[in-house]
Amino acid sequence: MDTTLRDGEQTTGVSFNEAEKLAIARLLLEEVGVDRIEVASARVSEGEFHGVQRIAEWARRNQCINKVEVLGFVDNGVSLKWIKDSGARVINLLTKGSLKHVTSQLRKSPQEHVADIKANLALAAQMDIDVNIYLEDWSNGMMKSPDYVYFLIDELRDTNIRRFMLPDTLGILNPDQTRDFITDMVTRYPELHFDFHAHNDYDFAVANVYEALKCGARGAHTTVNGLGERAGNTPLASVIGVINDHLKFESNLVESKLTKVSHVVETFSGIRIPSNKPITGEYVFTQCAGIHADGDNKDNLYYNNLLPERFGRIRKYALGKTSGRANILKNLQELGIDLSTEEMKLVTQRVIELGDRKETVTTEDLPYIISDVLQTSAIHQKIKVENYSLSVARGLKPVASVSLTIDNETYQEYSPGDGQYDAFMKCIWKIYDRLGKAYPTLTDYWVSIPPGGKTDALVENIITWNYKGTEFKTRGLDADQIEAAIKATVKMLNMVESGTLKLKKSWRDEL
Repeated sequence: MDTTLRDGEQTTGVSFNEAEKLAIARLLLEEVGVDRIEVASARVSEGEFHGVQRIAEWARRNQCINKVEVLGFVDNGVSLKWIKDSGARVINLLTKGSLKHVTSQLRKSPQEHVADIKANLALAAQMDIDVNIYLEDWSNGMMKSPDYVYFLIDELRDTNIRRFMLPDTLGILNPDQTRDFITDMVTRYPELHFDFHAHNDYDFAVANVYEALKCGARGAHTTVNGLGERAGNTPLASVIGVINDHLKFESNLVESKLTKVSHVVETFSGIRIPSNKPITGEYVFTQCAGIHADGDNKDNLYYNNLLPERFGRIRKYALGKTSGRANILKNLQELGIDLSTEEMKLVTQRVIELGDRKETVTTEDLPYIISDVLQTSAIHQKIKVENYSLSVARGLKPVASVSLTIDNETYQEYSPGDGQYDAFMKCIWKIYDRLGKAYPTLTDYWVSIPPGGKTDALVENIITWNYKGTEFKTRGLDADQIEAAIKATVKMLNMVESGTLKLKKSWRDEL
């Protein structure tokens, strides 16, 4: 069960609108193949209600309304009515899984709490709403008040509850405790369906899910990219890897769609995927050390079972100070460029020098490096920005004037914009429109500024473009942010103009 749209939305600063919620819900159910999704908390807001309505309408049309779940509360049927009115038909009822929560937060006895739960179960049956229950703070309950946990489940085991969902609400469990507590539940109540809901405060979430499933839990809760309160929840991608490669369980999950949903959620949430995030991070299928590339060239010596092709990705070989000849050879093969042994030595030396200066070198940069080092025409820069002027004045829109040379013909344009870079780009696209030339769209703009507050520090600007369905990145490095962006843009223009891009459909176009 994926709870990106409910628990994941509790990440600080994350709020999905109705259209975004529906898009994510459809991706998770139709393409990734999760069994259930938890899409909201009842009674939160009017916007949340309309979001659930849209998902429920779509789910009914597609015969999967029973896969859409909403968190609700023990509140004399208020949550149940909210859920029914929204069109959903499954409530995940939040109950108290530890004695401390019952007595301190609800200020009730266990018997009173059970009576309240049963009253809500009766109302749910009248409304034809299916019920799962969360035992909030269950992990603390097992550690400090297990008799209360047993009492609660004993009282509810013969009711109309479909699933008992066991949260490690504060992320306090380690794998040994998870194994012991889940084994206790499954042994004591073999007829019940238990889900395990992990949080990642100690970075144990994936390991705890592994133990829970191995010991008999029949469901695991995840979020895309591990979104969630504090340190987040269990990442969906990691759980798929564990299920398929280590537990060897059958599931409906489609690995090849993970990258797509991961990027969609990254875009909608504004929370970037760490570059080293397992499976979905930018660099996790990138070999950096030259010895690794050499081993892969000879017999794929540094491959493991997490092959990038499973997830719709490709293996890359990083270029930097730890790169060797093998890394560069791999990248040159991708570009279709052959170099002699002596030429390779010179290019390798320059790549290492750039790495020492902390500059990022990409496959797309190699032709420029070759041209510079060997003083050849390895890449012909068809497009050059001859001159530009940017100005900004308080109360007025920024304006740009640009002189651009394309195949030795010079063109000039002037344009205002919403910022200096926007004004610059509008000049460029005016020239392209005049010439009837196709051009990419900018899909992401990322600025990296070193910490420390030095105003003369180098700024790295990484821009993501989409050209005819192919997504690619260019980088610029300069002490001035706008100049860095312009450098990245000129690289993009020449890549498109030279025809070196391998056109392939990106996740944005698939969506």
